Amino acid sequence: MISKVIIGKTFYGACRYVCKDQRRAVVLNVEGVRSYDWKLMSEDFERQHALRPSLHKVVFHGILSFYPGEKIEDEKMIEIAREYLQKMNVADTQFSITKHIDKNHSHLHIIANLVNNKGETIKDNWIGLRGKKIAQELTSKYGLKEAISKDLSLTHLEHLNEKEASRYLIYQAILEMLHYSKSLNDLKEKLAKKNIETLYKYKGKSKELQGISFQIGNFKYKGSEIDRQFSLKNLEKAIYLRQINTSVKTSAVISNSNGNARENIVPEIKKSLRKDINILLPVVNRQENNQSFPYEWKLGKKRKKKKSNRLNS
Repeated sequence: MISKVIIGKTFYGACRYVCKDQRRAVVLNVEGVRSYDWKLMSEDFERQHALRPSLHKVVFHGILSFYPGEKIEDEKMIEIAREYLQKMNVADTQFSITKHIDKNHSHLHIIANLVNNKGETIKDNWIGLRGKKIAQELTSKYGLKEAISKDLSLTHLEHLNEKEASRYLIYQAILEMLHYSKSLNDLKEKLAKKNIETLYKYKGKSKELQGISFQIGNFKYKGSEIDRQFSLKNLEKAIYLRQINTSVKTSAVISNSNGNARENIVPEIKKSLRKDINILLPVVNRQENNQSFPYEWKLGKKRKKKKSNRLNS
């Protein structure tokens, strides 16, 4: 079984795609939404989204693809899908589980609301990576066949893994180098040694920085797409806090010689940058460790995609 996760902005489009064509779509299970009409289902999702209208990317769309020809009862599919959501921490919220029967392999579309029933936001940090890991666990638990990516054209798993692996490599590199960087240009030089290009966006024709992005190979990401802490403003804040911390350490050494030692202050940014590292531990940095990615991380044929030139500051 293979997992793919898409985070979207509108339930209308997701529900329409998943549920409208009743020749291929069978709604197996729902929670908190109406199942017999995709428009009404969308309205129910949006009504709960209204509890937190400031959250723009609110649609969780998970796709679980099974091995071609593998026969799985609907009840078992529902059980697997519900456990998948629970392990993903997409809980206490609305969802729908729909089976598509238009391919030679069974696959489920799971739509869920990232605004829960209490009006709280469900975090989506590295949710794609977590989804793949959980899918592997459930494949083993339920005795399913391991899906072969080349046979599942729906998921484009090889391309997905290459993109996520590249994003992870940039994440690791920034995490490693940021603590030792004295400025953005210093960070840029350090990343360049790892074949990661840093790109700046300027405001109009001025020299005022407005955004930052990173590129490795054919993949380019906004800083905030790598991690929210890697937006331009947060990177500048992290470097500034590091400078303060260095100054405090220097002052502490001087003070210590006079018997007035102070505790060193570790910037909060260091902890927040590492909050997701446990999720990513299974991923191997093959450049540093001279190892290959696990089979699910194998790089496939690169596909060109249109990308927006807009960058978040």
